Amino acid sequence: MKNKKIYIRFLGTLLFFSLNSIGQTVNQGVFTNIGVSGSVAEINNLASGTLTNDGDLYVYNHYNNDGVVTFTTGTTTGMTRMRGLLGSQNISGSNAMQWFDCEFDNNLVQPAFHLSNEVSVSGTADFFQGIVDNDNFGGLMVFENGANHFNVDDDSFVDGFVRKNGDEVFRFPIGDGSQYRYASISEPNTTTDAFTGKYFFEDSNVLYPHTNVDSNITLIDNAEYWTIEKTAGNSNVFLTLTWDEDTTPTAIYTTPYEEIHIVRWDVTLNKWVDEGGIADASTKEVTTVINPLTDYGVFTLARVRILLPCNGNGVVVHNLVSANDDTFNDVFTIDGIEECPNNRVEIYNRWGVKVFETTAYNSVGNVFKGFSDARATYKDKEKLPDGTYFYFVEITDEATDSTSKFSGYILLN
Repeated sequence: MKNKKIYIRFLGTLLFFSLNSIGQTVNQGVFTNIGVSGSVAEINNLASGTLTNDGDLYVYNHYNNDGVVTFTTGTTTGMTRMRGLLGSQNISGSNAMQWFDCEFDNNLVQPAFHLSNEVSVSGTADFFQGIVDNDNFGGLMVFENGANHFNVDDDSFVDGFVRKNGDEVFRFPIGDGSQYRYASISEPNTTTDAFTGKYFFEDSNVLYPHTNVDSNITLIDNAEYWTIEKTAGNSNVFLTLTWDEDTTPTAIYTTPYEEIHIVRWDVTLNKWVDEGGIADASTKEVTTVINPLTDYGVFTLARVRILLPCNGNGVVVHNLVSANDDTFNDVFTIDGIEECPNNRVEIYNRWGVKVFETTAYNSVGNVFKGFSDARATYKDKEKLPDGTYFYFVEITDEATDSTSKFSGYILLN
C-alpha cells in the first residue's frame, strides 16, 4: 500500500504526516504541537521533518528522529511523555532530540527505554518508572544548564552515560542493573562546563588491579565504581560518591568513618591514589575536598590508614571558628601541628573554591581567622560569609618520612 499523506491544520499550525502499512506516524514536514497530541504507532521524524513540541506529546511506542526535534526557545510548556503500551520503547535516530520537560513512565518491561540516540533535557525529567538504558544501546542523556530530575530510584534511572552542562550542583541519576547509585558534583565555574558520569555495578579489580595502590590504602570497594569525566571547560569540582547496603561491601562503610575515602585510578602511575574524603553517615555520602581535582576518570570508595603525624602523637582539629575576637574559637585550631611545621593547610567554600592556603600552619600567627587570602575569588583579607567550609591538611613527618592527608568540615559563625 502506498503512503497516504495527510495535511492537518492543528491549532493554527500546518502539520505534515504520513501513515503507512507498517504502523508508523511519519513526519516529513513541519509539526508544531501547542496542545495535546500523541501516537500509538511508532513516531518517525524524517530527515526533512521538524517536530516542535510546545505542548503535551504522548509517545506510546518507539520514537525515532533523523531530522529536528525541538521546542520553542523561551517556552516552558513542552512535555514529552514516554508511555509504553506494547513493551520496551526505542529512542533512536541520527540527530539528537531536544526536549524541555519529559516523563518516563513504562512498567511493562525492564529496561523500559532503549536509548541509542542523544536526548537533551532543558527543563525537568520525571523518572516515574522505567530504566533508561543507553549503556547497551550507545545513546546519551544530557541535562542542560538549569535542567534537573526527580523520582529517581532503583526502578527508574539512567543505566549508562549522563552528561551535565552548566554551572550548577548536580546529582547524576545513574545506576546499573537494578541499582540506582548516584554521584554528585559541586558547582562548576561557567555555563560552558560539562561533566559526564556513569556507574558500574562491577568489580573494578578486573581492569584496575587493587594490588596497585598508594601505601595508605588498605581496602578498595570490589563491587562497584564510577567514571566521572570532565567533558568541557576548565572548572574543577568536589566529587561526592555514595555507599549502599545493597551494593557496597560492609567492610567499606564500617566505623571509623574517617577512614572512608574516595580513590581514583591514576592512568599515568598505573595505581589507585587517595583523593581524600569526608564521610557523612547520615547521608551515606563521601565528598572529596582536595581542590583542584585536576584528574578525572575512574573512582570508587576505599578505606585508608590514618597515619599519626608529628612523631606519632597525632593532631586534634577543632572545626568551629567564631572569629569575633572573644578569645574563644577565634581561629581554626589544630592542636599539635607545631610539632610538624612541614605542613600545608587549604580551606574551600562549598562551591569548591579555595579561600585560604598556607604552609607551616600553627596556632599563633599563621592561622585562618575567617578571612580570605584567595584574591582570585575574594578581595585580599576580606571576611568570609558564615557557613560550612572544608579543610584539607597535609603533614609530612620528617622523623618517619611519611605524609598524612586528612580533611573535614569547618563551621564559620
